[in-house]
Amino acid sequence: MKVRLIQVRLEAEGVHSYRFEPLPGETLPPFEAGAHVNFALGDGISRSYSLLNDPADPSFYEVAVHLSPTSKGGSQYIHQHWHVGLVVEMTEPSNNFPLAENAEHTVLIAGGIGITPLLAMIDRLDALGKTWELHYVAQSPERAAFVQDLAGRANVHVQFDGVAGGKPLDLKGIVTAAPQNAHLYCCGPQGMLDAYKGFAEGRPKGHVHLEYFTADTKIATEGGFIVELARSGKSFEVPEGSRILDVLLENGIDVNFACSEGTCGTCETRVLEGVPDHRDYFLTDEEKASGETMMVCCSGCKSDKLVLDL
Repeated sequence: MKVRLIQVRLEAEGVHSYRFEPLPGETLPPFEAGAHVNFALGDGISRSYSLLNDPADPSFYEVAVHLSPTSKGGSQYIHQHWHVGLVVEMTEPSNNFPLAENAEHTVLIAGGIGITPLLAMIDRLDALGKTWELHYVAQSPERAAFVQDLAGRANVHVQFDGVAGGKPLDLKGIVTAAPQNAHLYCCGPQGMLDAYKGFAEGRPKGHVHLEYFTADTKIATEGGFIVELARSGKSFEVPEGSRILDVLLENGIDVNFACSEGTCGTCETRVLEGVPDHRDYFLTDEEKASGETMMVCCSGCKSDKLVLDL
């Protein structure tokens, strides 16, 4: 769908928020806390960003974009080219990071721009009258987006780990202190989430939630196998240096994708035969072990042939 950009605001050093409204005569679909949308940025580039505004008011959508120093064309393009009045193309919201609204208590943990999906969760939890706490770490006050909006609340704990006297977030202490029946949510850089997963082992199944906003993994480009498409009967060789997604797109196969690095889940594809070489940060360890689905944007194949439900 197409939407119009109506506001660009500086939220922190290197972070802009972007607010969109529907075109005349149209409406925006409702969304739930934790949802994201994918933006088409041209030249085949698509990126996912979390909706940060209150789900109770779907008359507009708002996202925040941090200008990454290692941008591959996503955040850099947005910061350079998006302006008020621009009409952009986006998908309808989808949610891989849903909020458990029946939780007795919710613990929210954010690193840097990872605060964005948690903002909508806070609005929703307040509307439900639920108890929650937020632990938010940023490099410095200048780089802490939305910290002013959160100031003054006793259940909000903000700290800075890149200033004199600053300390890293005590993830182990936060997770250990959380009530056993609480639901925990964490969004931040890879190292933070890896540590969080380790400290949260042993907590009730389904109570530990996380979302990566970037990946630091080696994308599978070893090639040397055949990809067969069950629906069309077509087969393609994946050569060294190419991803499965590259080969599919080059041959005109319509495949949904967004982040291109295995974090958003958009390109999840059912595997009918073969052994995937998982490189994503979306599937759980159990899902990877089952081999039933894979992310074709970043994962490869350990067998000679891979049959996909395409």
